[in-house]
Amino acid sequence: MADSPTYLRACGLDELEEDTPKRVELDGTPVSVVRTEGEVFAIHDICSHANVSLSEGEVEDCQIECWLHGSAFDLRTGKPSGLPATRPVPVYPVKIEGGSVLVDVGASLNQES
Repeated sequence: MADSPTYLRACGLDELEEDTPKRVELDGTPVSVVRTEGEVFAIHDICSHANVSLSEGEVEDCQIECWLHGSAFDLRTGKPSGLPATRPVPVYPVKIEGGSVLVDVGASLNQES
């Protein structure tokens, strides 16, 4: 059962503005969906350092910045680029079908140890 991905519709591709995070909730999981540099990414919306929404931050150079303390997370890997955050946040598989952005929140592309 866990082997087959379950993609859920996050939003329409046309709803995403370049470099502007969109917060959605999928299966009870807060997700920030970001369109940047010609790709669409889905990253867990809660900062690993403080319980704040990453979708309220800014996107630059394929990173999303936490507005509260300034840690930035790579949209491809979830890894923080600097303090105070030291732990990555989950990133999720994304696919585009028929103009919809689909995200699998049951699978994280970065496995935390």
